[in-house]
Amino acid sequence: MAGPRVAEPDPFERVRRALARRAPPSSDFELNPEVKLPAGRVLRPAAVLVALQPGTDGPEVILTRRSSRLRHHAGQIAFPGGKRDPEDPDLAATALREAREEVGLDPATVELLGTLTEHETVTGFTITPYLARLDAPLLARPEPGEVDEVFAVPLSHLENPVRYRIERRRWLGQWRNYYVVPWGPYYIWGATARILRGLAIRMGP
Repeated sequence: MAGPRVAEPDPFERVRRALARRAPPSSDFELNPEVKLPAGRVLRPAAVLVALQPGTDGPEVILTRRSSRLRHHAGQIAFPGGKRDPEDPDLAATALREAREEVGLDPATVELLGTLTEHETVTGFTITPYLARLDAPLLARPEPGEVDEVFAVPLSHLENPVRYRIERRRWLGQWRNYYVVPWGPYYIWGATARILRGLAIRMGP
């Protein structure tokens, strides 16, 4: 006679617990303290979806490679997301709308778990990252005008702070430091890497 079934551990439980931990502020400027921010600057609201799907070896983070034909941030690795439209009732709606438009993610299949630390960008946005769970792997439909590729990275890779390093490049005539967390052929850097590093810190021991 078979004994009682033992419930499988929830692979997303560690992510849920991480949301309860405090995290430091996040911005493009924290590695560049010499940058002088203008007084009274007005930041534009934006949101991204940090979507986790089930994978063979645990949760995976869905990322995109932006179209090489875009005027801004062409070819860069990013979360689905963008600036808030006037029609969006809140920033959660912004993140879900952008994910639907960019990668074909049905909002009805998404469980919003909470928000990560807001991130201020050098381009004048305040990004609110929404952490989300999908019950099944995404059947991606990239928007041809915005997204060249949709791929997933194991959370086990991204949650290890040791995998993040600091690099720099010249931007507007000055050296700028930023985080990177490469994975295979993908060069994940800038705000995307910084947001992921914030999650990694909160998932630590």
